[in-house]
Formats: sequence, structure tokens, C-alpha cells
Amino acid sequence: MKRQARGGGPTAIGAFSAQTVEEEADGATAQPPQLRRRLGRADLKAVPEARRALRELLQHWGKPGRSEIAELLTSELVTNAIVHTDTDAVLTAVVGPRGLRVEVRDFVARRPRLCVPNADDGTHGRGLVLVQSLADAWGVRPHGVGKAVWFELDPDAA
Repeated sequence: MKRQARGGGPTAIGAFSAQTVEEEADGATAQPPQLRRRLGRADLKAVPEARRALRELLQHWGKPGRSEIAELLTSELVTNAIVHTDTDAVLTAVVGPRGLRVEVRDFVARRPRLCVPNADDGTHGRGLVLVQSLADAWGVRPHGVGKAVWFELDPDAA
């Protein structure tokens, strides 16, 4: 079942949050595998770099095909942040016990619009439609000076 967060304040689903930690066998606290990258303003080279970094993070994660979906959706969110804002952005990906959470935070409060593209749009306008179609959950959450667009993938979903 897909979940989508709408409006309101921060949303935490399952085991995911910025402070998620896992317990090791000896009782020590360890950070889950994660990726954090600053994306420069108008730097489209950040898109393939983000995909490559995510691919490295997810080398042994999930069913076949899940990491490729994660790469695709991540590149859509990164591209949107770079193309539709005139600010830097921050990409965060965390692999937790219940799956993957990817978030792209920018510094523009304007919320993205989900629109159904038509044939005249060429290759533009499909990013959030892909996220909505392929993610197990996704949403937008406001933060102090902007927003974060996120998605989650279950490692074992078909």
C-alpha cells in the first residue's frame, strides 16, 4: 500500500527519521548506512554524481531492480531541485531496517506541483509522476527556509 504525506508538519514513517540509529550486537550505537551530499546551484553534473554515490551505498541492498528504481527516483528529485530552484540543495539517503529513505532538501518554500504531462511536454514534467508511481511512500515536508521532497522504498517489494 502506498502512503503519501500531505501538507502539515514533518512526517516520520516507520523507523525513519534524521536521528535513526541501530543497535549493534555489543550494545553500541551505530549510524545506519547513509549518504549526504551538498548539491551546488544549477550544477547538473550533480545528477550522475548522486546516482553513482547512491549506487555505491546500495550495492547489496534489496531485491534485484530496487536499487535501479532508487537511482531513477533520486535523479528525478535532484534534477527538480537543481532546475526549479536557484539555491543549493542537500541530498540525504538512509538505509534503515525497513528500507531506504531518500530526501532532497532545498531552500525555496514553493511546493512542487504534481502534474500529468501531455505529449507536447516532451521529456519534462514527469519526475513527480514517476516518484508517485514507483515509490512505496513519498511526500513533501516544509522546513524553516524551504522544503524537503522525499521517498521511501521497501527493499523487498516487487
